[in-house]
Amino acid sequence: MVSAVFHSPLDAAPAGAAPNAMNNVATNALPVGARVPKTSSPAPSAKVTTAPGTAEAVARDWSALSRSFWLAVLPPLCGLGLLIGLWAVVSTTTGGSIPSPVDTWKQALEIFSNPFYRNGPNDQGVGWNVLMSLERVAIGFGMAALVGIPAGFVIGRFNFLSRMFNPLISLLRPVSPLAWLPIGLLVFKGANPAAIWTIFICSIWPMIINTAVGVQRVPQDYMNVARVLNLSEWKIATKILFPAVLPYMLTGVRLAVGTAWLVIVAAEMLTGGVGIGFWVWDEWNNLNVKNIIIAIFVIGIVGLLLEFALIKLATAFTFEEVKA
Repeated sequence: MVSAVFHSPLDAAPAGAAPNAMNNVATNALPVGARVPKTSSPAPSAKVTTAPGTAEAVARDWSALSRSFWLAVLPPLCGLGLLIGLWAVVSTTTGGSIPSPVDTWKQALEIFSNPFYRNGPNDQGVGWNVLMSLERVAIGFGMAALVGIPAGFVIGRFNFLSRMFNPLISLLRPVSPLAWLPIGLLVFKGANPAAIWTIFICSIWPMIINTAVGVQRVPQDYMNVARVLNLSEWKIATKILFPAVLPYMLTGVRLAVGTAWLVIVAAEMLTGGVGIGFWVWDEWNNLNVKNIIIAIFVIGIVGLLLEFALIKLATAFTFEEVKA
């Protein structure tokens, strides 16, 4: 009897055949309509990452930190270098009538070696003059905040008062602050209160306008809820309006402080006494241009510090929307 030996198609493939050829043989041996089994694809190669703490990771982090540092520091240094370069060119072309940066720096070192000396009422160090100007700004600005912020809340809250005071604010706000100085001298009979009055009148408008705009932009849904809950005006002002209006109010405060610091220098030039503005005018009378340039930088640095402090204050008290 002859025995038949059946060989599997896979067994017929040569030992060195590639897997694709074996798959083709197996596919041809399947009946028509049979489903070809899927072969598992090879696992993707894992991405090689650098473990934190290794030399490559530390070098990459250091490179990113160094790049961000230079991007933050290099542009201001270039701007300062450009200013000093132009200053040196102007000093050279004017024949020395404008002091050079080196001479001004030497004079600044001498001035700031003793900024709080006193040799009489009209001869005091630059430190006392700056402090006196800041005191006038603080008093005038504080009075303006006590009046302007509540007035802005009331004007923004009630439509009748808004229509009543808007024409007056539009009329008085464009008036130069120094135009109010003679009125202060006439009413208060003194240079110091007149300067404080000038600071007050120039600082009040930004706070009134920004606070009123903030109140008017509070969503009407909030006010509808307050009406349904029958809240009093005090609770509406403290629980609803104040948190919503705070960013607008702080913007008005920033604008008011910047304006006040600008105005006090001009007011002190006209009224005299102790102050950074009077110090500038007194140095001009003495034809000491170096001290005038130093005073310009002092005024700018103090204004920059005030602006920076108020930006930090606004950032700290700004409410962010909490996501669910």
